[in-house]
Amino acid sequence: MKKILIICLAAACTGCGIYKPYTRPEIVTDGLYGAAETADTTTIGNIEWQAMFTDPQLQQLIERALENNTDMQSAHWRVQEAEATLKSARLAYLPSFNFAPQGTISSFDNRNTTKTYSVPIAASWQFDIFNSLTNAKRKAKALYLQSREYRQAVRTQLIAGTANLYYTLLMLDSQYAVSKQTADMWRESVETMRALKEAGMGNEAAVAQYEGTYYSIQASLHDLYDSIVEVENSLCSLLGEVPHRIERGTLDAQRLPADLTVGVPLQMLTNRPDVRSAEFSLMQAYYTTAGARSALYPSITLSGSAGWTNSAGAMLVNPGKILLSAAASLVQPIFNAGANRARVKIAKAQQEEAKLSFQQTLLNAGAEVNNALTQCQSARKKVELRKKQVEAMERAVESTELLMKHSPTTYLEVLTARQSLLQAQLSEISDRFDAIQGVVNLYQALGGGRDMDDNAKQAK
Repeated sequence: MKKILIICLAAACTGCGIYKPYTRPEIVTDGLYGAAETADTTTIGNIEWQAMFTDPQLQQLIERALENNTDMQSAHWRVQEAEATLKSARLAYLPSFNFAPQGTISSFDNRNTTKTYSVPIAASWQFDIFNSLTNAKRKAKALYLQSREYRQAVRTQLIAGTANLYYTLLMLDSQYAVSKQTADMWRESVETMRALKEAGMGNEAAVAQYEGTYYSIQASLHDLYDSIVEVENSLCSLLGEVPHRIERGTLDAQRLPADLTVGVPLQMLTNRPDVRSAEFSLMQAYYTTAGARSALYPSITLSGSAGWTNSAGAMLVNPGKILLSAAASLVQPIFNAGANRARVKIAKAQQEEAKLSFQQTLLNAGAEVNNALTQCQSARKKVELRKKQVEAMERAVESTELLMKHSPTTYLEVLTARQSLLQAQLSEISDRFDAIQGVVNLYQALGGGRDMDDNAKQAK
C-alpha cells in the first residue's frame, strides 16, 4: 500500500496540469464596437424587457411567447438534461453499492441436494487523486451552464423576434391606412376628372391617368393586406398558437428609449448568451484536455463486500456465517499510453478550436452592436428629413391643384405631386419602423431580456 501511495505522489508532482481550473484567456475588447466605442458603463441591455417594451399588448404577446414557444420549451428540457448530467458527475465521488444475492442447488448421482447461498453487498470507491472525476464534474458543470445560456439565447431572440414582428404589423397598418386614405382621395379625383370631361373642361387622357393610378393604389392595398396576414401568421407561430388576428396598438403610440447607451465591450462577456455559451464550450474543451491527461496516470480503486453465506469453500456451514472481503487495485496504463497521449493531443487541438470560436463569436457580437446602433441612428436622422419631405410634398400638391384650377398647369403635374407625396408618406413610416427595429436589434445585440431569476440562481 505504501508503494502505491509513493507512486501516486510522484506522479502527482509531474501532473499539476490536471489540477489547474479554467481561466479565461486574454481577450482584447478595445475597439470592439468600432465607431460606437464608449466609456459609459451603462447599457440598455440591462433594462428588463417589461421596461423596454411598454406597449401592454406587446407585453402580453411576449409573455405568451415565453410560455408557449416550442423552442423555449425545448431549451428548458435541455437544461434539465444537463442538470441531471451534472448531478450524476457529482455522485461519482461517492462509493457505489450493489446488492447481489446468489443461490445454487446441486445434486450428484441422485444423492442429497446441496443448497448454497450468498447474500453480499459489494462496494467500490475510486480515489480521485489525479482529478479524473473532478475534471468530469467541471466539464459537466460547464455543459450545464452552457445549456442555461442556450435557453437565455432563445429567450432573448424570442423577445426581440416578437417585438420586431409586432412593430412590423404596426408599420403595415400605418402604410395600409395611408394608402387607403390616398385611394379614397384618388377615387374622388377620378370622379372630378370625369365631371370636368363631361363639362368640356378635361379630356380622356386625364381621366385614364387618374383611373390608372387609382387602380394601382387599390392593388397595393391587397399586397399590404397579404403582408399583414403573413406577419400575423408568423407571429402566431412564434407564440405557439393557431393563426388568428393579433390585437395591437398603433405605430404613433410607441415609445422606446431615446438614449442608446451600449456600455463597454467587456460587458459583452457577461450579457450576451451566445458569447457566454461559446466560453462555456471552451471551458468544456479545457476540462476534456485535463481529463485526457488524467488518463495517463494510475487509477486507484478500493472494493469490498459484506454479507451472509453458508459456503465455506469445500464445505457447507449451516446456519450461514458473515462474509467479509476487501481489496485495493491500481491500474497504470502501459501499452495504451501512446493512445492516451494521442487523445491528449486531440483534446488540446479541439481546445484551441474552441478558443478561436469564442474569439470569433465576440467579434461577431461587436459587429452586431455597431450595425444595430448605426441603423437606429441613421433611421432617426432619416425620419426627421422625411418629415420635412412630406411637409414639402403636401405644399406641392396643394399648390399644383390651385394652379390647375387657375392657370394652364396640366393634370400631370398634380398627378406627379400626389404620387410623390404618397411615396414620401410610405417611406416616412418605413423609416420610423427602421428606427424602432434598430433599437430592438441593439437591445438583442447587447444581450437584453435576460431572466433575472435565472441569473441569481446561476450566481449561486
